Amino acid sequence: MKNKTDRKIPSRRGLCEPFLSLVAKETKHILRDKRTMLILFGMPIVLMLLFGFAITNDVKNVRTVIVTSQLDNQVQQAVQRLAASDYFDLTATVSSPAEAKRLIRSQKADLAVVFAKDFAAKHRGAQFIVDASDPNMAQQWLTYAQAVVGSGLPNGAAAAVNVKLLYNPQMKSAYNFVPAIMGMLLMLICAMMTSISIVREKEKGTMEVLLVSPVKPLMVIVAKTIPYLVLAFAILTAILLMGRFVLDVPLAGSIFWIVTVSIVYIVLALSLGLLISNVAQSQLMALLMSAMVLLMPIVMLSGMLFPIESMPKVLQWISAVIPPRYYIEAMRKLMIMGVGIGEVAREVGILSLMTVVLLTVSLAKFKIRME
Repeated sequence: MKNKTDRKIPSRRGLCEPFLSLVAKETKHILRDKRTMLILFGMPIVLMLLFGFAITNDVKNVRTVIVTSQLDNQVQQAVQRLAASDYFDLTATVSSPAEAKRLIRSQKADLAVVFAKDFAAKHRGAQFIVDASDPNMAQQWLTYAQAVVGSGLPNGAAAAVNVKLLYNPQMKSAYNFVPAIMGMLLMLICAMMTSISIVREKEKGTMEVLLVSPVKPLMVIVAKTIPYLVLAFAILTAILLMGRFVLDVPLAGSIFWIVTVSIVYIVLALSLGLLISNVAQSQLMALLMSAMVLLMPIVMLSGMLFPIESMPKVLQWISAVIPPRYYIEAMRKLMIMGVGIGEVAREVGILSLMTVVLLTVSLAKFKIRME
């Protein structure tokens, strides 16, 4: 009779082979599904091009009226600077602000620059009349006009209108959108695809087969998430390359810290996908939950499109629990402002805490379901 000590203990190699087989199985499934690959790599490219070139709030072709009673040398120089700028189209020159307001009211102009009679002699600043029906664009028009008009004036006059633009002197909207798209895509793809992948196994009845394999249940989940982790890095790399070389968005900060913070965020997104998979009973439900729980809050409340500071207090409180908010803030600081990791310690700390909480809850619920 053989003793208990005579039983063969599985070697590390024997345990690794089933684990690697699961990783290979999930990878092959992803690569075979052309629609999934199209979504994973087509969506980032399309969104980057749309937000970079089509959906933009860059200042261009602002219809501008000049209001002056006499074109002295100083006024002429300011007008020439406006005309030479790519941002403004000079459509008319009138003699009174009332005429300029009529042109704006009739939608024939967006902005009027009013020069006083003694503009050059007394070094007085210019007055700007702006169509503020779109307040965000109006503020940008005003900022650009102040910068262009004030750039060549004597010190006294320039002080009244000069504006200094930090980090984004050309005020390109891509500087704002690229970090936001990173936050949205990494969250959607990691969470949504992970949840659908696990729920698909439950739908097919193959999850039980996987769980009775030599690989521990936790390792089964890790094996299914590794391919999406690799894909997330590939998508992150593609976005950074497109942002830098296609949209000309700078990477002013450390690439190491950009990637490190992104790793924390990707793990958080995968944990959220696991949590969704514990609740959803079908792939359709997992998809709908991912869309409802992630898509709308990310777009509306993460600071991607609208400043959080301008929201009502209630929505600001809700946005405090949305992970992309902190990732987008961190990426804007690291990529655009070029700050060190210490300047984003708050955002990284919150993301790390959220990751620990979500991962703990997800694994605990998964263990309960298996029991």
